[in-house]
Amino acid sequence: MPALTQRRIALPLACFVLGLVMLGGLLAYVMTQSPSSAGGGVGGPFTLTDQNGDAVSDASLRGEPFLVFFGFTHCPDVCPTTLFDASEMLRALGPSAKAKVLFVSVDPQRDTPEVLKSYLGSFDPRIVGLTGSQEAVDAMAKAYRVYARKVPLKDGDYTMDHTALVYLMDRTGRFVGGFDLKRAPAAAAAEYQRYLS
Repeated sequence: MPALTQRRIALPLACFVLGLVMLGGLLAYVMTQSPSSAGGGVGGPFTLTDQNGDAVSDASLRGEPFLVFFGFTHCPDVCPTTLFDASEMLRALGPSAKAKVLFVSVDPQRDTPEVLKSYLGSFDPRIVGLTGSQEAVDAMAKAYRVYARKVPLKDGDYTMDHTALVYLMDRTGRFVGGFDLKRAPAAAAAEYQRYLS
């Protein structure tokens, strides 16, 4: 193979290998940086208002594990289905279990405490609806790495695109991982039970 051809092949190959090494180093750096004290950089301090008008914060939840789901009351399918599944899991845990599910509205413009209270009346009472100022909701969504975006509709109304992950937080408020509610309620309850004190 002529020397010129070898150089033409070697230079792009060397650049590619160097790029892979740099990308690997960048990924290693990012993975070691934790923007919050929660596991994997997910979660953090927040203070919002529940459906009864009371303040709820990360500090007030310490001591027991909890699930967090971001959604909105005008959601046509994912949110009510997830809340139903959460209610079924809570029912399987039994009425005395100190379990809690947070339903955080990504649409605080429409989801006032009163609206949340009416909406959540169809689900287990251990599901706590949270809302607040747009800034406070955005800050919590950012801490939980949640995507939420207003999508205009043709009639002048709007809907919300949002992350549909259910977050499991341990009794210290540390992120454990995504929690699967799309299974038999008894199986979900058995997993959740492992984190109860």
